[in-house]
Amino acid sequence: MDELTTSTKTPHQLRVACTAFYFISGFGYSTWASRIPTIKHALNLNEAQLGSILFAMPIGLLLTMPVTNRLLTKYTSRAVMLFGSVFLCVNLVIIGYSNAVWQLVIMLFCFGSARNLMTLSINTQGVAIQALYSKSIMATFHGIWSLAGFAGAAVAYLMVFFNIGVHYHFLFVSIGLLIITFYFIKNTIDQKPIPQSRKPIFSLPDKYLINFSLICFASMACENAIYDWGAIYFQKAVHTEKATATAAFVIYMVAMTTGRFVGDRLVTRLGIKTVLRFSGIFIFCGLLLAVILPYQIPAAIGFMLTGLGVSCVVPMVFSLAGKSKTMSSSSALASISTIGYAGFLVVPPFVGYIAHASSIRLSFGVIALFGAMIVLLVSKLKDDDKQSSDDAILLPED
Repeated sequence: MDELTTSTKTPHQLRVACTAFYFISGFGYSTWASRIPTIKHALNLNEAQLGSILFAMPIGLLLTMPVTNRLLTKYTSRAVMLFGSVFLCVNLVIIGYSNAVWQLVIMLFCFGSARNLMTLSINTQGVAIQALYSKSIMATFHGIWSLAGFAGAAVAYLMVFFNIGVHYHFLFVSIGLLIITFYFIKNTIDQKPIPQSRKPIFSLPDKYLINFSLICFASMACENAIYDWGAIYFQKAVHTEKATATAAFVIYMVAMTTGRFVGDRLVTRLGIKTVLRFSGIFIFCGLLLAVILPYQIPAAIGFMLTGLGVSCVVPMVFSLAGKSKTMSSSSALASISTIGYAGFLVVPPFVGYIAHASSIRLSFGVIALFGAMIVLLVSKLKDDDKQSSDDAILLPED
């Protein structure tokens, strides 16, 4: 575990402060994702064009990963998290004022970079705070991220309903998130970096974590496909208005949030292997239901099942990475994210290409196969993997 300097802060104070930055990350991203249909219409983009533009964010995220990992070996995770939060807010404002495709591409690349700085630093902080507790809290941290995503989607719904422009929407949100940033940063862990020997630019997980990385890839592919295309799916396939499509995204976020807040208890009672297996089943069945029955209620139920399915996969995988005995927590998170976030890079644009060539229903049917992939990968995990991963998350009593 990285060396910590907690000063006079209690574990509860540190946990609350870290929670605030999970909220900032989730709210900021959901704010962007909820207005994709509006931006698509404003720039007069078809599905293939939007898919190509969406490449910019995950490319920025993935290419920044080795940079963030190196920064976390030289600077405190607090410093990286502060810079990432401010960078995220500034980019969100500029995205709102982008009125040309090339401007949007550049700013989405930078937005992806900011998200990576935030993701690795807040999870490094989260793993460090987890070590101060005798029970699992990582899923709850990610539950706050989802709760923030739900709140961001709800605010976006109101903005769409009252016909408030994207630039004003993003500006107001960014100001609020910056206030939260500077208020809570002083109570986060001053985590001293551990210098690492020079490694390849993209560090891959060790043999034990590779299966979990692939599971993370499949889950994040489905998760980001809903973020980027969920509202558009309801408009194109279910034939709803923009406000109803945004409401469907809210339903998805509520389900994901609920799943993450109960995830720690489920892992304690059932074990990681069982929870991961049902996660894959929920993802597969949910997306398939939305494809087979493209009507408001069945599709909404399908999105709800998908939200429950993806809810706990990433927190469990990140917990495992943070407890690696062969890497520091920041390096392990970076290595496992290299594979996991590739799902963000490849899949959402792929949805756009299939939708343009055929239909968005077919593209979501293909995405459903990632749920089946999770079930298959979990079935290949050995019993000792289950035991080891349970131990990795459920820490012994102090």
